[in-house]
Amino acid sequence: MSKPLSFNTIEIIKATIPVLQQHGVEITTRMYERLFADPEIKALFDEAAQKTGEQPRRLAEAILIFATHVDNLEVIQSALEKICARHVARHVKAEHYSAVATALLAAIRDVLGDVATDSVLQAWGEAYWFLADILIDREKALYASQPAGV
Repeated sequence: MSKPLSFNTIEIIKATIPVLQQHGVEITTRMYERLFADPEIKALFDEAAQKTGEQPRRLAEAILIFATHVDNLEVIQSALEKICARHVARHVKAEHYSAVATALLAAIRDVLGDVATDSVLQAWGEAYWFLADILIDREKALYASQPAGV
């Protein structure tokens, strides 16, 4: 289990909510462009949802919801459970999370430029890994509960 997020990180994440509302889809679209340089990772995603823009919109919405409730994740527990189930169905593994982190943080910098200060990127890196650890742990349990051969 991850150590709790620092008060400073929570404050920075919450302060970025207006930026996420304005630029979230642009950030996630750029993140997927970076992420899909790896064909193995690209194969994990629904290509149709990428072409329609549904996947970047869904992720931008999820990031915004996370930022809004970063100090009370119990509120979004059912949404996190659905994400984990989707990840397991698509065969997402723990090792994929580092590529997503790299692509996401770089996309934030790409889209926001100088607004994405080192402290903002550090806070989002900490918050990303905090959430990723939660998802990875739950997904590990879901994989373990599957019948052999699935």
